[in-house]
Amino acid sequence: MRENGYAAVTSRRVAAVAGLKAQLVHYYFQSMDELFLEVFRRLAREILARQDEAEHADKPLRAMWDLLSDSRYRILIYEFVALGNHRKQVGTEFFQFGDELREKQVKLMRTALKRRGQTDFPWSPEFAAILLHALSRFLSLEAELGVSAGHANAIAVVNYYLDLYDRPESSLERRCRELEAENADLRAQLKKG
Repeated sequence: MRENGYAAVTSRRVAAVAGLKAQLVHYYFQSMDELFLEVFRRLAREILARQDEAEHADKPLRAMWDLLSDSRYRILIYEFVALGNHRKQVGTEFFQFGDELREKQVKLMRTALKRRGQTDFPWSPEFAAILLHALSRFLSLEAELGVSAGHANAIAVVNYYLDLYDRPESSLERRCRELEAENADLRAQLKKG
């Protein structure tokens, strides 16, 4: 699927890549739809597990952004979107997965806000989840096409809000940052003097 798209996936090709006889593929999966569904379910479980891990990360919003920006998933997700347009059961499961992932993202954002004693981002957590998801996919797609104009600015804005609304830094991190700033000031004074 990653190399040639879902339409190129046949039981013979799967068997050849796995080093098996084609009959074994049909023994475990009665149809290609069953095989596609199992591959999708594994992918969905992996993504949902990473989203769950993000909730417990030191910087949960950053962990969520890193997941959304992970290009390893992008090609397969696009293929499953296309496949879901032609195979109803795959499409149904894909949409259920999308809703479950979005609910987890919104929950994470609400938790991050609550930790800071706030009730809302500059946008609602629902809108922010959609915005981050769409932006990560769009930037990834454009980068693959060789387009990069404006990307640094877009990522800088995302980083600003992630840093602003994510879990506060630890006292050790804060003290290291303060010491680095003091050292920079001292270096500047030494250069002048």
